[in-house]
Amino acid sequence: MNSLRLGSKFFMGDAVDIAQKLIGKTLVRRFDNGNLLRLAITETEAYRGEEDLACHASKGRTLRTEVMYWQGGVVYVYLIYGIYWMLNFVTSEQDFPAAVLVRGLEGINGPGRVGKALQLDRSFYGEDLSVSERIWLEDHEKTPTLSTSKRIGVDYAGEWALKPWRFTEKQ
Repeated sequence: MNSLRLGSKFFMGDAVDIAQKLIGKTLVRRFDNGNLLRLAITETEAYRGEEDLACHASKGRTLRTEVMYWQGGVVYVYLIYGIYWMLNFVTSEQDFPAAVLVRGLEGINGPGRVGKALQLDRSFYGEDLSVSERIWLEDHEKTPTLSTSKRIGVDYAGEWALKPWRFTEKQ
């Protein structure tokens, strides 16, 4: 196993902290033909708990959100507009729903484009990042400088929409 691979322990913490720590980490995707794609994560957003009205878990435990209640270190994907698969990494302890949305990768801006470039589908739901042969994260020596802002597209969440839980690498 690759010694640079981030194990499940990395994801056992607060979603806001992990969203920041993910910036600059390398996302690796192995496609069915064996080709590898390695890109740095450039933008993330944190979603934390049932009280966070922007979080899918704010409506409670459902078939869609079940994986968010699992122990951190697994993939949460969901389909929007019937077209785009959104990539999230579950964080925190079991039974506390939290996840980090990957909004951007090196050269790829927007979570819909991320899902398309990675060729995600429903089969990634619940994938364990510590052992997956299709998708994983690797550490690096780089410590990027971060910029924070409010999350995008969650205006319906009232005060929760204003949380500065969106992170990007300063250019």
